[in-house]
Amino acid sequence: MEIILLERVDKLGAMGDVVNVKPGFARNYLLPQEKALRATKANLARFEAEREYLEARNAENREKAVDAGKGVDGSNVIVIRNAGDTGQLYGSVSARDIAELLEDKDVKRNMVVLETPIKALGLHEVKVRLHPEVTVSVTVNVARTEDEAERQAKGEDVIATQLAEEAADMKEANAERAANAVSMFEGDAPDEFVAPEEGEEEAPAAKSEEE
Repeated sequence: MEIILLERVDKLGAMGDVVNVKPGFARNYLLPQEKALRATKANLARFEAEREYLEARNAENREKAVDAGKGVDGSNVIVIRNAGDTGQLYGSVSARDIAELLEDKDVKRNMVVLETPIKALGLHEVKVRLHPEVTVSVTVNVARTEDEAERQAKGEDVIATQLAEEAADMKEANAERAANAVSMFEGDAPDEFVAPEEGEEEAPAAKSEEE
C-alpha cells in the first residue's frame, strides 16, 4: 500500500515521504495512529495544504519530548525476577513491565523499544522513543533480590561471583574429604598392611607345624 507519512517513522522515512508498506502495517498501525494517510490525489493535495501546520506541530511536539527526555534519559529501574543459577529468568521482562516502572515519567508501552523480552539477569540498556526524532536510554537492572540489584549497579557480575564461590566451596569440600580419608588410616592399619621402614628386612613367614 502506498502512503504519505505525516511524521518521521523509523526505517520508513521523514514527514512528507511517499512510501510503500504492507497493507496490514498501514491499516493496523500507521493509519489509526495518524502517522500516515493513503497516498491518494486528494490526500496528497491535503498534505501540501497542511504541510506548514504539520511541520509546526511536529516541531512543538519534538521540543516537548526533548524537555521530557531530560527526566527520563539515564534513569535506572529495578526489576526483581526469579532466575536459575545460570542467570536465565523463569519468565521475562517485557516492554509493558518497563513502561509501568516509568509511568511516573509519562512513558507509555509503545515508547519502549524492545525487540525481544529480556530473559537474563544483569544490566540492560533499553531505548525509549519519546518522539519520532527524540530517543533516550534507560538502564533496566534485572536481579533476583534488591541486594543483587545493588551489587550489579556497582558493576559486579553476580553470576560469575556465584559460580566462583561455588567452585571454591567444592574445592574446599573435596580437600576436607581427602583429609578425612587419610586420617582414617593413620596409625590404625593392621601390621600386615604396614610397609616396612627403609632398610628393615621383612620378617620371615612363620613355618607351619607340618614343616
